[in-house]
Formats: sequence, structure tokens, C-alpha cells
Amino acid sequence: MHYQRASVAERRYLPPAVAVSVVAFALRPPVDAERGAASDAAHGSSAATAAPPTMWLPLVRRTRAPFLGEWALPGGPTEWDETLADTAFRTLRAAARRDPRHLEQLYSFGGIERSADAQRLVTIAYWAQYGERELDAEPAREGERPRWREAARDEKRDQDQDQDQGQDQDHEQPPAPRPRRWDDPLPPLSSRVSGDAGAAETAEALEQPAGENVAWFSIDALPQLAFDHAEIIDHAVARLRAKTEYAAVAHRFLGESFTLGQLRAVTEAILGQAVDPANFRRQSLARGGLIDTGELDSGGAHRPARLYRFSEPDRPGAPRTPTQTPPNET
Repeated sequence: MHYQRASVAERRYLPPAVAVSVVAFALRPPVDAERGAASDAAHGSSAATAAPPTMWLPLVRRTRAPFLGEWALPGGPTEWDETLADTAFRTLRAAARRDPRHLEQLYSFGGIERSADAQRLVTIAYWAQYGERELDAEPAREGERPRWREAARDEKRDQDQDQDQGQDQDHEQPPAPRPRRWDDPLPPLSSRVSGDAGAAETAEALEQPAGENVAWFSIDALPQLAFDHAEIIDHAVARLRAKTEYAAVAHRFLGESFTLGQLRAVTEAILGQAVDPANFRRQSLARGGLIDTGELDSGGAHRPARLYRFSEPDRPGAPRTPTQTPPNET
């Protein structure tokens, strides 16, 4: 039953809708991206503008009520054949036009009053990281197959070929059913394509538009946000800062190799405060995980600095699957 067609009494028994929102962090917007007015004024759009390091994220301007004209996180409803992570990838890609380097489930938000006068909505929030390689990549073209799907498909094909070696490969084998994960929701009673009009209307009402309605904002100059998305962003920033204290996450914002000075600048951008260079160098090397490449960065104005890489880098072309968090920890 569609929410808008239900009576007041019937709405009390309708289950909540499920959607995904994504907080995607980057050191800067992509070169072809629009910048929000407040963030552009605070940090400047010129490379020559001196500004403190900060984190940036993409937002989408809403084109329908509620909160018409206000900014919101990329996201949308989970389709009947998608996992929550698939929805996060799809909606973030539609807004940022690029695949993230890292994606991880953040938290679930299901307050009774969070959806204003619309149907109650439970949002599964994710947070993502964009590195220099992803920001410099060519924007994804409409209809282009996502890289994580291509990589997953190739990996599955290689596994099938190894298993079927010696057997007849002249005919195409039907794809194996995709294994379900704990974050894979059960299919709804009706699909968006072939279901009733109510299902299609509900999906369209939840969908976040992209295109010209997308802009990047710094986390210290955010606009007025729709729903409880300010709370979601605060939660994501707190998670990112907490993980920076005990896990190697800052390197994901950089390229494959980096100097300790660059890594410190990222850490300062995440924490929002200055870090003592000597202490940071000593702690970073003592923590382990950094490998001296034997090369020097000669691009700076000062003495060339050593280049490091992380001991377990993200493999180029690897499937962009999220770091799964057990449901009792979200």
C-alpha cells in the first residue's frame, strides 16, 4: 500500500522505507566539480589561495519537498536487487561521478520524526574516502559500468574458468546466484520496474537527483542541511577522526607514495588542528605500516623528502567492496 494513499489509521501500520546516505570525504573537490558558495568563500577556488587544510564532501540540492532547495547527502532507496553497499556505490557515483577508494558502513538512523511528514524512513549511512587517483580520474560517463562491478565480474570469471578447466567451454554458462550478505535486504513485495504504481512513486520520492544540483563543501563551511543529515555528517567526521588515532586511514586520501609531510597535512585536515611535526614523524614510523620507497620527492621548494608507501595499499582495479561492519556494531 502506498503511503500517500493510505488513511491516517493505515499509515500507523506501514513499515518504514529503507534508504542509504553516503558521507564521502576528500582533501579537495575534483577539478571539474562545483564548489558550494560558503565553502568557496571560506577556502577560495584558486590554488594560490592560502587556506587551512580541511575535508570536503559532495552534497545534492533537493528538487522536491520536503526541504525543497536545501542540501542533502548523496543517497536514495535500496533497489530490490541491490545490497546496501551497492546502493551506496550507485548513488555516490551518480553524484560525484567517480568511484571512491574506500567505502565502509557507518551507522543506522531511524528516529521517528526524522522524515518530517513523509513516510518514516530508516537510513543506513556509509562513509567513503576519495584519494588523489580517484579525484584525478576521468568523470564516469552515463551508462558506464562501474569499475568495482567490472573487477568483480572479471574475478568471478577467472574463478569459474579455474573450476571448469578441462570441461567444454563452448557454451556460455549462466551466472551463478549472487551470495547474500547480512546487509543484503530482502526483496520488497513489488519491484520498481514491474510493481504497482505505489512502489514506483515511493522510490521516485526518495531518489536524490544529481547533475547540476551537486556541489562540494568543506566540512567547516556546510550549508543548511535537510533532514538530520547534519547529525549524520557529525557522526562520520567523529568516526574518521577516531579511526585516524588508531588505524591507517589518512594515506587513502593520497596517492600510492607520499612524504611524511603530506601525511601530516592530511592528518591535520582530518583532526582540524595542527600536529607537531617531530612527534608525528616519530609516532608514524614507530607505529609501522610505512615502507620507505628509496625515492625522493623533488617537487617541493625545500630539501627533497623521502617517499613512503603503505605496506598494504589498495590494489588498482580491485573490487571496490566496503569494509563490512557486523550489524551489532553499527
